[in-house]
Amino acid sequence: MSAVVNRRVIVVTAIHGPSAPFLPEAHASLCAQELPAGWEWRWVIQEDGRTEDVRPYVPDDPRVVFRQGRHGRQGGPGVARTMALAHADGAYVKVLDADDRLTPGALARDLAVLEADPSIGWATSRVLDLLPDGSTAGFPGDPAHGPIERGAVLDFWKANGFRAQVHPATLLVRRDLLLALGGWMALPASEDTGLLLALGGVSRGWFSAEVGLLYRKWEGQETGQAAHVDPAERDARMAVVEARARALTAFGWSLPEGSDGTGRSDGPHERP
Repeated sequence: MSAVVNRRVIVVTAIHGPSAPFLPEAHASLCAQELPAGWEWRWVIQEDGRTEDVRPYVPDDPRVVFRQGRHGRQGGPGVARTMALAHADGAYVKVLDADDRLTPGALARDLAVLEADPSIGWATSRVLDLLPDGSTAGFPGDPAHGPIERGAVLDFWKANGFRAQVHPATLLVRRDLLLALGGWMALPASEDTGLLLALGGVSRGWFSAEVGLLYRKWEGQETGQAAHVDPAERDARMAVVEARARALTAFGWSLPEGSDGTGRSDGPHERP
């Protein structure tokens, strides 16, 4: 009798030295996830560069794969996550930043949505900021619980000072759709927002009103550095993020609704 092969959700984490000490907490939040029968997760941790700073914090767990980038070179989290796709052998890819934590049930809720509706290519959820003192804080403006139609993410982002209505750090996405879009954008920052807007241009998404992620706020995080808000670079990033999303929308391409997450599909490739 042949062994039963479970279907996989691949959790992808880009990491560099300063955030490595948070890996055990991220791992604990993954271990607390309960998936439906026949499913399992695998965690691919991809270091942005090659140092000795990260490996000591990588959990000793057969479900964890640790890889490194080129020695002495850093391409940013978008490059690291895209390189991690070489080891993503599951139907779905889940983003988990090294310093964040999933809430119980988050993975199963998102998986259930995508499994039930082939027209939905990606899922997100509500976020709470995890503050240094251990307390949490939410913020207003979340969309309604349920589907997010094509184009809605870009429209909201453009109308609200380049702030997305859902958080890209909570993303669960069909692997074949992610690959078709080229992975994360080759930008020094906002690469995850760029992917989110591109996804929103070619497929419907989902927002869960239940909290799915604790987003850690700490002084070492990349989005808190001065370079992240440099006006000239920010304007350039936003320009290319918007241009890509609008080009994809204009081409009229959409998620093949018969896709099963492995590259096979029976549905149309063009918007009717």
